Amino acid sequence: MANSRRVARVAALIKREVSQMLLSEIKDDRVGAGMVSVTDVDISGDLQHAKIFVSIYGTEEAKEETMAGLESAVNYVRRELGSRMQLRRTPTVKFLEDRSLERGDNMVDLLNKISQERQENPETVE
Repeated sequence: MANSRRVARVAALIKREVSQMLLSEIKDDRVGAGMVSVTDVDISGDLQHAKIFVSIYGTEEAKEETMAGLESAVNYVRRELGSRMQLRRTPTVKFLEDRSLERGDNMVDLLNKISQERQENPETVE
């Protein structure tokens, strides 16, 4: 079991390397359908499994297409991570869509709506 500082360092390195791969090395057209960015990497304590959270900007179809492209690139990403990082074993890679940005936008919209309603109807506020 690796210590938490090492796990955090490895996660940051994976995030940097995968971001670089998405930017210039993955040639699958499906990955370019939506704007993709790596938001977080969650790696297990034994450094064997990595969940890579990506945020995809675009339509729902573009998001689905991009996720399909990322799933097909999993073996390439794992192989590249193995060659770039000095680890005893290369972690398995799984891409997951991070919807936290969308949830944040929805929350801001709801708060703005509540604020507008309060300004329009000040007598209902107690």
